[in-house]
Order: sequence, then C-alpha cells, then structure tokens
Amino acid sequence: MLEKTMVKPPKILTGDRQAIDEFIDKFDIAKDKRRNIGVLWSGDHVFDGTVAVLEMLRRKKKQIVFVTNNSTKSREDYKKKLDGLGIPANVDEIFGSAYSSSIYISRILQLPAPRNKTFILGESGIEAELRSENLPFIGGTDPSLRRPVTADDFAAIASGAALDPEVGCVLAGLDYHVNYLKLSLAYHYLARGATFLATNTDATLPNSHTLFPGAGSISIPLINMLGPSHPGPIVMGKPSTAMMDAIEGKFRFDRRKAVMVGDRLDTDIRFGRESGLGGTLGVGTGVMKKGDWEGGDEASRENVPGWWADRLGDLVG
Repeated sequence: MLEKTMVKPPKILTGDRQAIDEFIDKFDIAKDKRRNIGVLWSGDHVFDGTVAVLEMLRRKKKQIVFVTNNSTKSREDYKKKLDGLGIPANVDEIFGSAYSSSIYISRILQLPAPRNKTFILGESGIEAELRSENLPFIGGTDPSLRRPVTADDFAAIASGAALDPEVGCVLAGLDYHVNYLKLSLAYHYLARGATFLATNTDATLPNSHTLFPGAGSISIPLINMLGPSHPGPIVMGKPSTAMMDAIEGKFRFDRRKAVMVGDRLDTDIRFGRESGLGGTLGVGTGVMKKGDWEGGDEASRENVPGWWADRLGDLVG
C-alpha cells in the first residue's frame, strides 16, 4: 500500500500579527479571486474586514487585481456590484474570464474573415466583453434559442442550413439557459472545425451556501461528444496559466512579488502555484475549509496554500 505524500501545512495568519505583517511586506501585488461566495462577499453581505484590508493594501501601495472565473458578468457589471457593496475598485483592476476570452480571440486567434464569428454558450457578460473588442458573435442570450429542439431543427442542423458559415469559434461559459438546441449547434460548429474555447472549467458554482453546476459543466457534454481524439477546449480562466500570461501582460509585474488569494484548491491555489507566483493565501469563507488538503486526493495535496486565514479581514483583525 502506497503512503500518502506528506503535506507541509500553510502558515496560519489568523491571530498572528507578526506573521501578518511579514506576509504583507513580502508581496507587491495581491490577486483576489472573487465570486458570490468566496473571498470578499457572500450574496449581498461583505465579509467583516474586507474593505479595511483593501484600504490598508492601497495605503501600502500594493497593486490589487480582482480575478474571477465567473463569465456571466462583464468588468463593468462587477464594478457596479462592487460599488453597491461599498468595495473600492476600478474597472482596470478587474480581470475576468470573459474579458480574458475576448482578448485571446481578438489578439491571439485573430480569426480571418469571413469565419470570424463566435458562437457563445453563455450570458451577457461574455457578449459585453466581445463587443468591447468589436468581435462579432451569435448565440449567447439570443431568445430564439431558448426553446425545445424540434424535428425541423435536427434536419436543419444536420444539413448545415441552421448553421452560420461565418462561425469560426465556439466559446463555452456559464449559461443559465443551456439546452439541447444550443449544445447541438455548438457541437456541429466544432465538428466543422471551429476553435473550442472555454471561459473556465469550474465544475461547481457556490451560491446561497451550497453548490450548483459551474461553467465546466457546460463544456463537458461537448468534450464527451468530440471524443478523446479532440484536444478539448483552450481554457481562458483559472487555473490556466494563459490567464496569468494575459494579466502579466496588462499589469507588468514581478511574479515572485505577487500573491494569489482564493478559496479553492483546484483553481485559485493551483493557479497561483502553476503560474509561478511568490505565494498563495487560502481563506475559509468559500469552498475551501482549513485542512481540506490533508484528507484530499493527490491533486489537493499538491495545491496547499502557502498561507491561511480564516477570512481576508483577519489581515487587519
């Protein structure tokens, strides 16, 4: 019987003022991962100390980047959300998977006309970010696709009559209205050679103190249909290092002086570790709980945060 790999536990910051001060002095840039339940807030409740921590970091001239895998909202949407919660931020500090995807399509893929449209499985956040880069798209929140599939749909999709010949990319994100018709269209675009992108592969979405299907659950049916010979989607969100490359390109920073703050081992902490950041801070206000890395699988034990705080507010508590 093989023994489990020994896990080096994180340095506990909660209640240790000296350790907190040393931690803050060590880094120049802090990347907060955000979601409805996570690092900064839950629903409409901001965790105690959140605003005070952000204000303290700004006083110390620390660069803050808000990184999120949630593709349903644009950067402007998140700015409005933060304003409503009383959390100080500006649009340039917000980096989401929808924005990362739009940058990749416009500046990396550079799809040549006429096959330069994107078929979206997702919500208005993706649409807004594609518009910001002047990228043409179909699907998304189109109300004509929010219906059951019909016999005529099967025939039209199979013949290609229902397909837009200008689609050269399929982008899969969290779609609250995903259905058989949308998945069928997406698959047939991919089968005809469209590039496959995914905003992120989070299996679950925390909300209302429980878990719901995440964006990764939207792309899985397509991955299964395409089969093992297909390389799968290019992932634009955490833990993909492509997202960190995009962030670094925008903000120009030394990765060794950056720390990732998050509430998930499999995305946030892994993202910081595999991207070569100087540190990772796990917080217990979201999916991850203290000690999860001890009884978890090998992947969990490989992604132990370097530091731990019960909540972000403990950095000023």
